[in-house]
Amino acid sequence: MKRSLSRSMKIRSATPDDVSLIFSFIQKKSEFDRNIGAFSGVLQVSEDKIRKTLFGKIPFSYVLFAEFSAHEVGFALYGFRYSSFAGQPSIWLDDLYVDDEMRSQGAGAALMAQLAQIAKENDCSHLAWNADARNTRGLRFYERLGAEITEQHGNRCFLRWVPWADA
Repeated sequence: MKRSLSRSMKIRSATPDDVSLIFSFIQKKSEFDRNIGAFSGVLQVSEDKIRKTLFGKIPFSYVLFAEFSAHEVGFALYGFRYSSFAGQPSIWLDDLYVDDEMRSQGAGAALMAQLAQIAKENDCSHLAWNADARNTRGLRFYERLGAEITEQHGNRCFLRWVPWADA
């Protein structure tokens, strides 16, 4: 069953029509983080802020959606960083979230594969992000991808992935 799900999993870029959907995924991600003890603050994001910052004159980040059977089941919010010393960009993954009932069905892997492709197309040196140490399932997923924890401060793990390193 898992194999057929991943074949019918589609990845698409967000459009301005997706602002409320992006907002709902951010809310779900914050609730997940709250449940594992990684977030205790108040969300300050709004649909208006998303519209201005992701779909304004200068997009500050980008969003990908994983779709299964024409329903969005996961999202990745990412942006580019630039290293003057390397003379290359990298991708910073701010959020990766897959609906609970769709985890281990290929959505996260499909989102990460698309991010790897975007990184390669843009001559990025690597992808990086952080994850909470209490998110053991997520950390196992990242390890299976080949990502490495480069640092850990308390419960915050800093990860780095060079998907083409083993190619």
